[in-house]
Amino acid sequence: MPDQIVVSEFLAARRPRRADAARNFDALLAAAREAFAEHGAEASLEDIARRAGVGIGTLYRNFPTRRHLFEAVYANEVDDLGRVAAEVADQPPWPALTAWLRRFVEYAMTKRAIREALAGEESTVFLACLQSMYDAGTPLLLRAQAAGEVREDMSIDDLLRMVSGITSVAFPSEEQRDRVLAIALDGVRARR
Repeated sequence: MPDQIVVSEFLAARRPRRADAARNFDALLAAAREAFAEHGAEASLEDIARRAGVGIGTLYRNFPTRRHLFEAVYANEVDDLGRVAAEVADQPPWPALTAWLRRFVEYAMTKRAIREALAGEESTVFLACLQSMYDAGTPLLLRAQAAGEVREDMSIDDLLRMVSGITSVAFPSEEQRDRVLAIALDGVRARR
């Protein structure tokens, strides 16, 4: 498909080439991710700039609209999921899959805030991110299934929807969220 977006290329095209500008861009993405996870889609742009250690003008030079910032943060999170999948691919199947899913939980916290802000809107960036996420997780799931570690009747879509459902609930602590995730993942394991 000629109009298909590759997430890593989307980010590379938007990331400034000058070293200091690239550091500011990266700092803004990290600060926005943190702010969206803490405060949702309504996180203050001024607070994001302050967290990144830059002025509001720098934020707007990199991200002219809130939507540009949302898309870049979302794409960065998905790109990171792809990197994590590659990093854990040499681990045994079950630890590799669960390591990737734990990073997916962090992504889901940011995704929720961005999706709330853009409810009802679709973009080629979000569709490319979804495909990239499935492309990263599918080999890990298939390898775990082939090793007999994961039930065979589960698809990557089933797995990601289950974990997304867990992360959509507010937990009083990360410990409880992690415990509930562990319980759900026990249901994913193949019965021997």
